[in-house]
Order: sequence, then C-alpha cells, then structure tokens
Amino acid sequence: MLPNGHIHFMKQLLSTNNMADLAFAQALLQGEGIAVFEMDVNMSVLEGGIGIFPRRLMVVEADYEAAAKALRDNGLEVYERP
Repeated sequence: MLPNGHIHFMKQLLSTNNMADLAFAQALLQGEGIAVFEMDVNMSVLEGGIGIFPRRLMVVEADYEAAAKALRDNGLEVYERP
C-alpha cells in the first residue's frame, strides 16, 4: 500500500538477459515519466554473475499500455504473457 492509501498492482513489461536492452528500456521509460521496478537483480549472486536468469521490468498496471507502446516504438519486445 502506498502512503496515499492506494494499492497499485504491477505488471511485467520486459524479461531479458540483455543488460543493454534493460538499461535502454529503463532510461526510455523514465524519460516518459513512467516509474519502473527491476526484479531479479540479486539473482546474479546465485548464478555467479553469468546472466542465466533474466531480469524483469515491472510497471504499475495503469501505465502498462503507455510503457508497452514506448518500448515497441523503440524496437524492444514487450512481455505479453498473463
């Protein structure tokens, strides 16, 4: 729950092992004013830093369509599974 008392659900936008795509997507979305949360960052401790496990970018569900459009418009593949 956020300080204003609202509950916001997150939706997965991107899943990738490519750190360049991940950084580009984060910078792009931040430039659009869309907050992102990167998941699975600490998995590198378990995998030894070799990039086996993909990292995921999450956005608030209400921002998903705008975020997905921004990524697609810039050549990135959007995660589309439920």
